[in-house]
Amino acid sequence: MVSVAFRRQLEGYGLTTASILYRLPDHPAVLQTYIWQEYDLAPVFPELHKFLAFWRDRLEGALHSVTVSHSGLIKPAELRAVGQEFLLH
Repeated sequence: MVSVAFRRQLEGYGLTTASILYRLPDHPAVLQTYIWQEYDLAPVFPELHKFLAFWRDRLEGALHSVTVSHSGLIKPAELRAVGQEFLLH
């Protein structure tokens, strides 16, 4: 059984981290940070866009800024066939 996270990595998804600054509803001059992390597909980031749409529609804290970092954990150069195997006693 292959994990969902591993399967998504093989499909091209990479670990995406978003640092979200938002204004507190009761104190709009105060900013707070929320860290979001999920496997997402760069450069479109459909999962992040879904989450931000949910935030805008359902949560009261107004978004100030979003900083995104993305890392493809499995790259094509890292997957290679093994030509030979040697056993040492």
